[in-house]
Amino acid sequence: MPLSTGIPAPDFELPDDTNTPRRLSSYRGQAVILYFYPKDDTPGCAREACNFRDDYSAYEKAGVTVLGVSPDTARSHAKFKAKYQLPFPLLADADHKVCDLYAVWGPKKFMGREYEGVLRTTYLIDAQGMIARVFENVRPAEHSAEVLEALRSL
Repeated sequence: MPLSTGIPAPDFELPDDTNTPRRLSSYRGQAVILYFYPKDDTPGCAREACNFRDDYSAYEKAGVTVLGVSPDTARSHAKFKAKYQLPFPLLADADHKVCDLYAVWGPKKFMGREYEGVLRTTYLIDAQGMIARVFENVRPAEHSAEVLEALRSL
């Protein structure tokens, strides 16, 4: 069960795709899209990232920061970011502590196999650092448009 709306977004610090530490609280004063995805360079994750990329000018215009988080390494993120020309930071949560903190690590099924992994979830965090909206069971192809629509009501 993901975190609830109306509560402060838990602060954290993770390395980005250049190994630069990024702290969530340093983005206070602007809205943040914090999206959790399972794995770099897989079809669904690439589609989701590319949709955020394609809509990035709308996020910039709205003063919104986009941050992607997965358990991949900074090196993997750097390759993924370069391959798809992603204009936003990807954060490396190799030990899935932040995924646990945001309650997006849990049981999954794929081709009859059960395992633990990232449950594709996005948090819209307002400028005061509060969770304004939670998107669960995200559909990668439509997700960025869904988030942009939600931003209009902030």
